[in-house]
Amino acid sequence: MKKRKTSPDSQKGHALSIPDIEIIDLDSDGIADIPDRHPVPGSQPPDRKGTGKRKDGSRSRINIHIILLIVFLLFVAGIIYKVMNFGVPVDLGEIFKDGPGTYEDNLDTFLPLFDAEGNPLYQNYGEGSSILVFGNAPFADDRDADDNLASMIREMTGATVYNCAVSGSYLAAESSELDGQAHPMDIFNFYWLCSLATGYHDFTKEEFRKGMEALGDNAPPEANEVYSTLTSIDLSTVDVVVAMYDGSDYLDGRPMYNDGNSTDITQFTGNTEAGIELLNYCYPNIRIIIMSPAYAYGLDESGNYVSSDIQRYGWDVLSTYVIKQYASCTSRMVTFVDNLYGTINEDQAPDYLSDHLHLNPAGRKKVAERFVNALNYFSHMVE
Repeated sequence: MKKRKTSPDSQKGHALSIPDIEIIDLDSDGIADIPDRHPVPGSQPPDRKGTGKRKDGSRSRINIHIILLIVFLLFVAGIIYKVMNFGVPVDLGEIFKDGPGTYEDNLDTFLPLFDAEGNPLYQNYGEGSSILVFGNAPFADDRDADDNLASMIREMTGATVYNCAVSGSYLAAESSELDGQAHPMDIFNFYWLCSLATGYHDFTKEEFRKGMEALGDNAPPEANEVYSTLTSIDLSTVDVVVAMYDGSDYLDGRPMYNDGNSTDITQFTGNTEAGIELLNYCYPNIRIIIMSPAYAYGLDESGNYVSSDIQRYGWDVLSTYVIKQYASCTSRMVTFVDNLYGTINEDQAPDYLSDHLHLNPAGRKKVAERFVNALNYFSHMVE
């Protein structure tokens, strides 16, 4: 087959064949007005001059700078709103318009008396029963009145109640050794009063006498009555010992606990445990009930009331005293009544305190009811 040659004339014809070219005019800003390759019938061509408008005046796109500006302004407005509304006081009256509410959780630990083998001994503590009371203001205030805490318990239970609470006393001792002359108020703390009642330490009576001499006219008014009761009572006939000290130890900054010595009587919890241990050793037939402090306000330097969950006096807040006392009672297997969260808390305090610390009659009644509930919690188990 012969190759077909292209003639010079035909090549020349192809070289001279120039396709039609559409001439595009550029405007002054250098942007070409390029027609749509596939125009839609009836549509307007877009404006190619960067104005964002079509030839009929409508906009074809949104300016990104305007969007960013709007977002920025909204962000700034949000920050200003947060700053202007930061730290606005809460209307507690509106929050508590239906009442202060209740604490569902507390540290109550209700236990019966146990025998030597660890078996529970259930008893109904009513008429014919006897209750010995230790403590300070909650039981000592208005001692002879019908609305005294011990009097209310007597009325509610029908039991015989021996009130050996001493006003102005503390649970934690100032000294680990009893020295009535150097530390006269120590003769009224829980451990040394238990020692006086049990007769465990021979020197307790003598130190009590020295303490009373050192105090003179400053001795608590019920001191002699308490001494007489504790030195004459037969503890083998006592069914229940109850102790309740208020927030005085917290307000005085008394030490709270000693991890190295759980019965350190100079500690709030240590004195509690030492008294429990002494009673259990001498009279294991006695059921012991420890009642925590009810709520008490702290006081600032000007004497204003402040929350006892904030104010510290060298140790810790009041609630920590209660929590540590609960732990001590749990370790000793005795009943613990949580008066801080279960009876009178911070929200209720104005209704049940006469000042920052002392219970009013309504407060005493509430504490008495809680005690009686714990006292006869197992009465349904009595055969």
